[in-house]
Amino acid sequence: MGLEAVKQIIAKYTTLDEVWVLARRTERLESLAASVRKCKVVCITADLTKECDREILFGKLQEEKPFIKILVNAAGFGQIGRFMGIDAQKSVDMCELNCVALTDITHMCLKYMHAGSRILQFASAAAFMPQPEFAVYAATKAYVLSFSRALNKELKKRRITVTAVCPGPVKTEFFDVAQTTGKVKAYKLLAMADAKEVVAKAIRDAEEDKDVSVYGLPMQIFKVLAKIIPHGWLLFFF
Repeated sequence: MGLEAVKQIIAKYTTLDEVWVLARRTERLESLAASVRKCKVVCITADLTKECDREILFGKLQEEKPFIKILVNAAGFGQIGRFMGIDAQKSVDMCELNCVALTDITHMCLKYMHAGSRILQFASAAAFMPQPEFAVYAATKAYVLSFSRALNKELKKRRITVTAVCPGPVKTEFFDVAQTTGKVKAYKLLAMADAKEVVAKAIRDAEEDKDVSVYGLPMQIFKVLAKIIPHGWLLFFF
């Protein structure tokens, strides 16, 4: 999702001087940078679950003091399966990456954002209600959704938009990792979305100052149901 966001942002915003990309795998970053011709891509190798690695970004921001037009927090992972069947450190890392790193990076970047800047926070439709056998992941995404909507309200006077992106299942490497501990439910496979379309809608919704972006009719219906039907009833079907 992050890779797709980079491609679409570069294609859409042609006046950008630089795009900074962060990831654990240096070879992926270098491959992306080599494929881009329209602007400079700055690669930062970092494991965002580690505070010391996030400090690399903090130091670079302090040194260069850039004007940040768009911040995209797309890093995240999940593990499918019962809570006690998942390694404890994996659950902690989920919280660290999906919540702590996102919060930390948002805070450090906001100092360099101005009127017209936008923040895309990748949450999930799993944020709409508790998800047995996806418990920690859904809880982390509920945090991202709540945090993003509140922050969007706080930043209105600065004219900075925060959009929580809440897709359902998306065809990415995410499920390769998630299914190492369990299998995705069949009905989720039926609602699988294309990353390009999810990101394109997220960018459009951000430009329209929406605080939440939900791709696809099935997930939009799910969002409504999760609002009007008690979660205890909905959990009967999980």
